[in-house]
Amino acid sequence: MRDNQKGGVSRRGFLKRVAVGGASMLLPGTVRASQQGTALATLHDLSKCIGCGECVSACTEQNGHKYPEPQKPFPKMYPSRVKVADWSDRRDVEERLTPYNWLTIQTVEVDWQGQSYEINIPRRCMHCQNPPCANLCPWGACARENNGVVRINTDICLGGSKCKSVCPWDIPQRQTGVGLYLKLMPKFAGNGVMYKCDRCFELLVDGGVPACVSECPEEVQFIGPRQEIIVQAHRLAKTFAGDADENDFIYGEYENGGTNTIYVSPVPISLLARALETGPGNPHMDPVKDMMAQDEFLGMAALAAPVAGVAAGILTAGAKFIQSGQQDKEGTHE
Repeated sequence: MRDNQKGGVSRRGFLKRVAVGGASMLLPGTVRASQQGTALATLHDLSKCIGCGECVSACTEQNGHKYPEPQKPFPKMYPSRVKVADWSDRRDVEERLTPYNWLTIQTVEVDWQGQSYEINIPRRCMHCQNPPCANLCPWGACARENNGVVRINTDICLGGSKCKSVCPWDIPQRQTGVGLYLKLMPKFAGNGVMYKCDRCFELLVDGGVPACVSECPEEVQFIGPRQEIIVQAHRLAKTFAGDADENDFIYGEYENGGTNTIYVSPVPISLLARALETGPGNPHMDPVKDMMAQDEFLGMAALAAPVAGVAAGILTAGAKFIQSGQQDKEGTHE
């Protein structure tokens, strides 16, 4: 905000997914039934964000019941290069993404056309249109839903971290000592569960909106069908760009083949990207090529898909069997 001015289908094409929108733009409110099967995107108007942290608190309040409760001591892992990732004693960390913090705010100061700007940037999963994390998970634990949400099934995730290694922004975060691996091969499989924003999936299914959207006092975010969000993003970007290229003020429309998290900045995105302090848990805003359009990743996806489907089925059945056994055991003790 200003003053915060200081202040035939080709081989490449068969994996492409096209979002089809059809309903009108939504303000923070509810998602109509007609939009349930539509890829929904969120628009972040960075000129409005004051960095108050209400979105971060709302995210934790809404999703805290999904956070991991690890068992300690952790099993010793083989091979030893598999490292423990434990955030259970640092659950209050908000300065970066963790298994207990799925939304963080990055703040930068930049100069543009003779004015100084302080820009606050809410960061979470980008929810890609064609997500490599979902296409390349060897266990089928990550998937893109029809409403555009990319989710990790924590019941069957083994924490192998493939999702993080192929994510252009390194979004998913691992917690050791929790998940199915403890029941299967605690010394040899995965080392935990991966966690990230699921865009308050349950709220969306029930016709609501993500907590970060509804609880923001400045109405920084809008949610609606992706096609209409893109139109709105360009309309807003034009007001900031003046004679400059409006595309330079938008992030997420084309990154990694397109995402369902769209940012519009009052200054060029390239200035934000240069000013950001990035690192573990703090994503960048650099340009990102479509990873799933690259031959290497297309080949990996073609090989992984059938294996992942079978693995997901087996792991799901195993998780249900283990859960059933635990319930029977608890019933015996009552």
